[in-house]
Amino acid sequence: MHTIENTLFIGRILQQFAELGSTNEFAVNLISKSNPSEGTVISAYNQTNGRGQIGSKWVAEPGMNLTLSVILYPSFLEASRQFLLTQAIALGVFDCLNAYTDDRLALKWPNDIYHDDKKTGGILLQSGLKGSRLMWCVAGIGINANQINFNPSLPNPTSLKAISGADINLDELISKLCQHLEFRYLQLKNGHYEKIQSDYLQHCYRFMEESLFERPNSEVFSGKIIGVDPTGKLMIAHVSGEEAFGMKEVRFVI
Repeated sequence: MHTIENTLFIGRILQQFAELGSTNEFAVNLISKSNPSEGTVISAYNQTNGRGQIGSKWVAEPGMNLTLSVILYPSFLEASRQFLLTQAIALGVFDCLNAYTDDRLALKWPNDIYHDDKKTGGILLQSGLKGSRLMWCVAGIGINANQINFNPSLPNPTSLKAISGADINLDELISKLCQHLEFRYLQLKNGHYEKIQSDYLQHCYRFMEESLFERPNSEVFSGKIIGVDPTGKLMIAHVSGEEAFGMKEVRFVI
């Protein structure tokens, strides 16, 4: 058992493992069997069955990157506003990584971290509801830190080391990440919704830029991201008007 010293609760309990199938799966099981403290972090040196959004896999070289999950209890938030939590967590990761890179970092909807057109981080949120409230959430976070060589099957990966040329101290990175996550989570808890939404759009990948998108039927169209609706759908303006897209209903042509 380790601890992050410079936070109020996120990372004060830090469980680090040599190997886990999935840090998210471990954290969800922990919640089902016990009552872990809010802010408990589960981290793995090697994650053998990491998951991304909607069934995709998160592949990382052992010991070179951060693969962790944070346990939260956002019962103050209505389930219908869950995307605010997604935005807050994404901003916490963005704020942390921004200190290691330059001004070309962006948040790719819904919750990937991109540098130029390459992915350096991803987030997977799993949550449990009680009535109309979010009772618990596990925020799984993967950050490419020191890995340089990637599996050719990955479409467009990069890492903090590839961007900056410098070796990344993983202990320092996890400490900074916990600080930034806590700041954004408390911002959310204190009701600063408009600040979170505006900051998310400010850093949104290709926001208000004419871009190409592709539908699941392979139709490619041109449009501009003009916002995100309260449920988290991406709002795109194109020749036929404005349209809202859920996850897996549209993808960027990169």
